[in-house]
Amino acid sequence: MNFGNIKKAVLVLSMALLISFTVNAGDNGVKWLSMEEAQEKVLEEPRMVFVDVYTDWCGWCRRMTSETYAHPVIASYLNENFYPVKLNAEQHEPIEFQGNVFENENIGERRSTHSFAIALLQGRMSYPSVAFFNEELQLITAIPGFRPPVRMEALLAFFNTGAYLESNDLDAFIQNYEGQISEE
Repeated sequence: MNFGNIKKAVLVLSMALLISFTVNAGDNGVKWLSMEEAQEKVLEEPRMVFVDVYTDWCGWCRRMTSETYAHPVIASYLNENFYPVKLNAEQHEPIEFQGNVFENENIGERRSTHSFAIALLQGRMSYPSVAFFNEELQLITAIPGFRPPVRMEALLAFFNTGAYLESNDLDAFIQNYEGQISEE
């Protein structure tokens, strides 16, 4: 092997390691589940379910993934306190939830929406949106809109701590919440 080939081999190996490191670095983030997986886990160990409803074409959804869910405090909070589900509102695969099968009935049409996303968001299709289920897999609510990490932390705490049972004033809770993330 000549020096040029060794140089190329080292470069290729370095790139492979860098790509591997980058991909594996994402493994430290949110451990997303399917809705079916979350249902199974709730039966084993009851916990609330958090659902991120997104579409591939939604810029705010991509921003929420890259900024909010990539934040280590948010990823850790979701993994430790919820069963986090990532739901593409336009996915083609059926979803089985509590004995019912939900499908995307308009596959092939532009921006066809999955019937499970429609049910979760109660027909108010806005992306990104998040939905919360209690430990019995009953939908508590769905909330539309992008949230930066500091506001997402407060939102997660509102449901995880049970504050939503005492007051429905989410805005007041967020204003008074002191979490690990500070305003930037």
